[in-house]
This record gives sequence, structure tokens and C-alpha cells, in this order.
Amino acid sequence: MKKPLLSLLFLAFCTTLFAQVSTQEKQALIDFYNATNGEQWNSTWELNQPVSEWQGVTLENDKVIGITLLFNNLEGTIPSSIENLTSLETLELSFNKISGELPTTMGNLSNLKVLAFNGNHLTGTIPSTIGNLTQLKQLHLSSNNITGNIPVTIKNLKALEIFNVFDNQLTGVLPTDLAQNNNLKELMVAENKFTNPEMFSMVLLSNSGALLDLTKEPTITSPANSIIAIETSDDE
Repeated sequence: MKKPLLSLLFLAFCTTLFAQVSTQEKQALIDFYNATNGEQWNSTWELNQPVSEWQGVTLENDKVIGITLLFNNLEGTIPSSIENLTSLETLELSFNKISGELPTTMGNLSNLKVLAFNGNHLTGTIPSTIGNLTQLKQLHLSSNNITGNIPVTIKNLKALEIFNVFDNQLTGVLPTDLAQNNNLKELMVAENKFTNPEMFSMVLLSNSGALLDLTKEPTITSPANSIIAIETSDDE
């Protein structure tokens, strides 16, 4: 009786030890590696090794929940197959050379909590599908070349605590729905071309009691829940 029991315990141990992500998730990671010139990364992945040993990849229960590759010389675009990492909670790719647009399929990452592309070469618009990321807490897109308006679907991000689009080419109005988000702690939108910074600021202040920096004539209220930088136009 002892031998079958020991065999079962050994099998369970081996299953846990050598368990790996699904073929679909592994292929999504390989697509990402190839699309961002993985062989030239500062810290590259050994694709013949288990995913659990790949630099910057975090697993939980055989699912990819995090990719963190700051300052790693990623160059290229984000493939649409990123959507197959359905358990992903953190995608931190700041300070690389990632270009092109954020794929619309990124809106299918329903578990995402942190999305960070600060200091890259992104272009195009923020996809409206970003409004599907209802668990998102941090959105970092500063110092890119993103254009167009902030999508109205941003109002769906009720859990959002940090919204950072500083230093882009964004235009149009700052959505007042964003200003009315009671969870918002940090908002950085200066160095863009928004048309309604003052009106947005007043809505924001009336709803959050934030510390506001209008760049030229800062206004401070107390208590302050947030630190916000909004740049006014030159003729104001």
C-alpha cells in the first residue's frame, strides 16, 4: 500500500514542479519576443528554457500574470496576440523603443491592473477598447507620440488611480468623467494640446479636493488627495 501512495505523491510533486503555461500563452509570449526584437534585448529570453525562467515574466497557477521589462531595449510593435495572455495583471514596458499603436486587442486583457509604456515611441491613438479594462488601476503612457482624443470609454475605468499621458500630442477635451473618478490619486496630462484644462480642473477640484498645478498659476486646496499637472495654453 505504501508504494502506490509514494508513487502518487511523487507524481503530484513532479506535476507541480514541471507545470508550465498553456501552449497558447507561450506562443503569445514568443510572438511578443519576436515582434520586439527579443534577440537584441539587454536581458533576453532563452526560449528553450521553461517560461518560469524567462526574465521579467511572473507566473501564478501556471498563468502569466506579469511582464516587467523596463530599460530592456525592446524595439518594435506589440502583437495583437497579446490578448491571449488572459490572466495578465501587469504589463510594464517603460523606457524602451516600442513603436506603432497599442493594439485594440489589448482591451481583452480584462484582468489588467497596471499598463505602463512611459518613454517609448508609441504613435496613433489610444484605442477605445481600453474602456474594457475595468480593473485597471494605473495607466502610464507619458513621453510618447500618441495623438487624437482621449476615448470616451475612459469613463468605464472606475478603479483607475493613476492616469499619466504627460508629454504626448493628444488633442480635444479632457473627459469630465475622468475628473469625477473618486479613486483617482494622480493625473498627469501636461505637455499636450487639450482645449479645456481650466474647466476640467474645476470639475476635478470640486470632486477630489486635489492639489492642482496649472504650470503658470498653481492653485492649492486642502486636503489634497491627488497631485495633478495640467498645462494652460500660452495666451492664457
